[in-house]
Parts: sequence; C-alpha cells; structure tokens
Amino acid sequence: MKFIVCIKQVPDTMEVKIDPKTKRIVREGIPSIINPYDTYALEEGIRLKERFQGESIAITMGPPQADASLRECIAMGIDSVILLSDRAFAGSDTLATSYTLSQAIRKISDVSLVICGREALDGSTGQVGPEIAEFLGFPIITYVKEILNIANGFVECVRLMEDHYETLKSPLPAVITVIKEINEPRLASLKGLLKSKKANIPLWTKNDLGGEDKSYGQDGSPTKVADIWAHEIKKEVKIIQHDEPEQSAEEILNQIKDWGFAIKWK
Repeated sequence: MKFIVCIKQVPDTMEVKIDPKTKRIVREGIPSIINPYDTYALEEGIRLKERFQGESIAITMGPPQADASLRECIAMGIDSVILLSDRAFAGSDTLATSYTLSQAIRKISDVSLVICGREALDGSTGQVGPEIAEFLGFPIITYVKEILNIANGFVECVRLMEDHYETLKSPLPAVITVIKEINEPRLASLKGLLKSKKANIPLWTKNDLGGEDKSYGQDGSPTKVADIWAHEIKKEVKIIQHDEPEQSAEEILNQIKDWGFAIKWK
C-alpha cells in the first residue's frame, strides 16, 4: 500500500507581512515550518506504514526552499518525498493547489490512502483535502481522530462531529483529513536526521505533472484576494477604586450591565 501525506510549509510567526500589491504573504526573510496540523498527518502516515506495511510518501507544493520541510519528513521516518515547484504554480488558491497535488498523486499511481492535516495555519480554509478527493474521484472522511483498521479494500475511521463521534468505513483509495487528537507526532531520530541530509529531493514541475495549463497557478484560481489588512485590537482600561469594596463591586456590576450582559444573582 502507498500512503501519501500532503504537507505545506507555512511562516513560523504570527507577525505575517502582506505585499500590498500582490496581496500575498511575504515569505522572504521569514523562517518557515511544517504546518502544525500536517505533522499529525505525517505521524499517521508513518504509523500506518508500520501497522499495515507499504510505503509512505510526503509531497508538498512550494518554492525550492520547501525542501527543508521535506527533509524534516524524512528525518521523522517518511520513506520518500517529492517537491512540486514551478513558477507556473505561483498565485494558486486552494483549488489550483489541490489540482497540482492531485496531478502528482495520479503520477505516483497505485495510491491507497491520501492523508492531509485538517487545515493550513496560514489560511484555515480546510478546503484542500476535500478538493483533492474531488479531483481524484476518491471518497473522503474529514476530521478523523482514529484509524481503526485497513483491510479488504476498506479503511475504517472514527471522525469527530460537533457533539459526538462517527465510525465510518470507506472503500480505498480514499482521502482523509486528520485532527490533532489522532496521535502525538514523534521527534526526528539521529538516524533519520543523517538520512535526511543525504537525501536527494525529487523536483516535479508542471511539465512533469501534465494536465491542463489553465488549471495551474493564477489561471486555475477562481478566487482572488480583493483586499487584506491587519485587524487592530483596541483596548481601553478603566480603573475602579473606592474606599469600600462594596462600592467598587456595585460600580463594576453597573458597568457590566451597561455592556449588555445579563447576570443572574443567586
């Protein structure tokens, strides 16, 4: 079996800068990490390989420096990695990104399970996993917290709902998105770190993937960012102080009532 893990490299900071002209995240000069939700997908891909035998492969779409994240995947225990990098991929929204990843998965072939993190920290859309499934024509199970079994051409999972859990069984090949409750990502081993330094990272471009030119990058992105800005949080401080604590408590209560909160006192 082949277990494909899709990861994304994201900025390692909350102080994200936006290019005012392109409306894109400025990544130059900012350290990057593997999207935190994707680390759980990585760990699960490694565990499934260990439980059911087979091969684990991590893929990502990004600039050449994204190979650092793929080396980290190898250090954790992933068997092999692939970097999808081409100027033609620039400006991709989630749809174009999903198309690019799905074309790579088609090229890999004979895939049993595609594993994605719940969402990316820099976008928080949660759209890429479902869109990959749509492009590939695979069934999908989202918000997976446990993989119970893979047998007889089916995967059985427990997924998180708003107020309960569901146990679902899906035919393979399939796509799943996982939540952080599914496992605890391991640390890279010394042997893995040595292997990752020596690893040759394959690079696939648009020409390697084939498909329709109009589905890549900006041409394949129906959503456009019209404007973007940083949300400003304004804080006002009011100090309430009286000689008697009861007076302070009464003024605080009146202030809360003015804010529209309903308080019931017993």
